[in-house]
Order: sequence, then structure tokens, then C-alpha cells
Amino acid sequence: MAISRKLQAYLKEHDVKYRLVQHARTGSSMESAEQAHIPGGALAKGVLARAGEAYLMLVLPSDYHVDLEVLSSQTGASLAMATEEELSAQFSDCERGAIPPLGFIYGIKTLWDPSTSLGADQKVYFEAGDHQQLVQVTGEQFHELMAPAERREFSHHL
Repeated sequence: MAISRKLQAYLKEHDVKYRLVQHARTGSSMESAEQAHIPGGALAKGVLARAGEAYLMLVLPSDYHVDLEVLSSQTGASLAMATEEELSAQFSDCERGAIPPLGFIYGIKTLWDPSTSLGADQKVYFEAGDHQQLVQVTGEQFHELMAPAERREFSHHL
């Protein structure tokens, strides 16, 4: 599988210059960072949470953990992590577990934790839609890509 069709179309439509970084097949975002020889704090991961019948895409570095309790109190919603089946249904053009952190291109409300290291580095990476490629953009481009996302502080470093 290559870059997600929706992601590729969105990046092209918004004239985002990016580079695809190849790496050995991995099963997690931390493994992807290790295989691509990049710091975990520079790899943005998307985590899908469920709030009743709706979904939220949570964006944070791969070396951070979502605090659902904090986010639930901020949003007033009861949150749970989405199942693998729900992930597959929402991101049909991606391999299971290799979702890009731009939930809004899939019609999913996206929350980004700007208190993290994402965008502080000159380069930010994120899943392309498979387990063997990452998209590389500049920190400035990442901030621009996250413009539609709501800002909330909901994570902590591992």
C-alpha cells in the first residue's frame, strides 16, 4: 500500500511540499520512529477516540500518552479508545493502525495538544497510511496542517 488517497489529495490540494520516508514494516508509531531514525517527539500520531456515536482524532507525539480522564473532563464527554474495527471503518484507505493524524480530512473532529514537542523540531513526520512510510513536512507546515484542529492539553510524556 502507498500513501493514503485522501491524504495525498489533501496535501496536493493545499500545495503542501512533503517527502515520503521509507522504513521497515512496523507495528506502532514508536517502532516507526525507531526504524526511520527520528526522535519520537517529531512523529505525530493520530489516536482515535469515541465519544458516544462520534469520533475524535487526538494528535500527539509518538512518545506521549493520551490522558482520557483529563480530556473527558475538558469536553464533558465520556471517551473511550476506538476499536481496531472502528479504525478500519473510518480509515478505509489506510492499513489498520497506520492512520494519518489529519482526522478532519476524514470528517472527524481533530484535537491537537500544542503543549507537546510537535512542530518544535524543524521536521515533523506522520503515518502515510501504511506501516512502511512516513510523511515528512516542516514544523511550520505541520502547524499550518493543524489549523483546522482544536487545541487542547490532554497528553503527557511517556
